[in-house]
Amino acid sequence: MAASQQDLPDDWHRPLRHVRADELSADTGQTAGMTRREAVSAQTVGAQRLWMGQTHVAPHTGSGDHHHGDSETAIHVLRGHPEFVFAEGGVEVRLATGPGDYVFVPPFTPHREENPHDDEAVVVIARSSQEAIVVNLPGLLPEGHGADD
Repeated sequence: MAASQQDLPDDWHRPLRHVRADELSADTGQTAGMTRREAVSAQTVGAQRLWMGQTHVAPHTGSGDHHHGDSETAIHVLRGHPEFVFAEGGVEVRLATGPGDYVFVPPFTPHREENPHDDEAVVVIARSSQEAIVVNLPGLLPEGHGADD
C-alpha cells in the first residue's frame, strides 16, 4: 500500500522543477559584451546553494572584466571556442577552449570571456551560490599592479 502524501517527510519528497530552454531569464547580473541567462537559482526554482545558467558571447566580442565574489564557478563549453582571460604574475593568460571543455574559476578571480571567432560561443555555468554574483571591474589587475608599472 502506498503511503499518503501527508505521511512523507517534506525534505525527502519535494517536487523536481523543470526549466525549459525558452524559460531562461536574462533578469540576472550582466557584464558588457555577453548575455547571462539564469536557469536554476533562488529566483527561478528556490535553489538555496546553487546557481546555474548560460552565457552567450557573440562572434568577435569580449566581455568586460569581472569576478563572481566568493562563488566558485564551473563552466562547460557547449558551442563555439571561447577564450577565458585572467592575470597570473602580472601577465594576461588565455585559455582557448572548445565544445566539451570545462573551466574552473576560483572565488574573487578577475577574468573575462572573449570570442574571437565567427560563431557564437555558448557555455553552461554553475556557481556555488544561488545568486549570480557579478562584480564588474575596470581591469584584470588592481591599479598599480600592471606589468608596465
